[in-house]
Amino acid sequence: MALSLRKVEETAPALVDLYKKAGDSLRRHGIDGQRLAVYLVVDYSGSMKPYYADGSVQALADRVLGLSAQLDDDGRVPVVFFSTDVDAEADIVLGEHEGRIDRIVAGLGHMGKTSYHLAMDAVIDHYLDSGANAPALVVFQTDGGPINKPAAERYVCKAARLPIFWQFVGFGDPGSRQFEFLRRLDELAVPAKRPVDNTGFFHAGKDPRRVRDEELYDRLVADLPAWLAAARARGIVRT
Repeated sequence: MALSLRKVEETAPALVDLYKKAGDSLRRHGIDGQRLAVYLVVDYSGSMKPYYADGSVQALADRVLGLSAQLDDDGRVPVVFFSTDVDAEADIVLGEHEGRIDRIVAGLGHMGKTSYHLAMDAVIDHYLDSGANAPALVVFQTDGGPINKPAAERYVCKAARLPIFWQFVGFGDPGSRQFEFLRRLDELAVPAKRPVDNTGFFHAGKDPRRVRDEELYDRLVADLPAWLAAARARGIVRT
């Protein structure tokens, strides 16, 4: 169940507006009351440096935390930072969210390339180890395609048997060919390639902070109802 408005007001007053807007979006899509574990995956490749510097990654983390407070009751979102490898696994927490991204990346080293499948593997391990009963929503942010496309596709197809939905979010030039792979990934055949459609993709543009909160939340959750229905029909989701 969701955290109460009072709890959010007490622990993270700066997120109250986001919490309310996330709730409105869930109601618009008919999934308010649905429990979901929420994860955030963020790209730490070299080309992402401007998005850390201008606060875009922190802004996304705050918005995802606001959504998580509507879908889960622990007030925390596990975060995976990835580039060539997995650079860090940490949490963002309601009471300590301000500046949290900067504090984490301050301790990280070289910003590498982009390996989706290693980040996916880290999320899957965390989810399975957590013993969670609820399905999971993974907000997976990146500014480009993976260095190993076959591995990324293979992981998406294998992960379709798990109660995990992967919502990819692109930062950068919408016209870039870097995102052709993600668009193709979002259209992988069902059931030829995977038992259910377990991915979504939308592009947040060159300045993701300018995407209105309402639009962001609608795009993050728009594909969840269809996935939940299909995954329940296949016995992948049981709650």
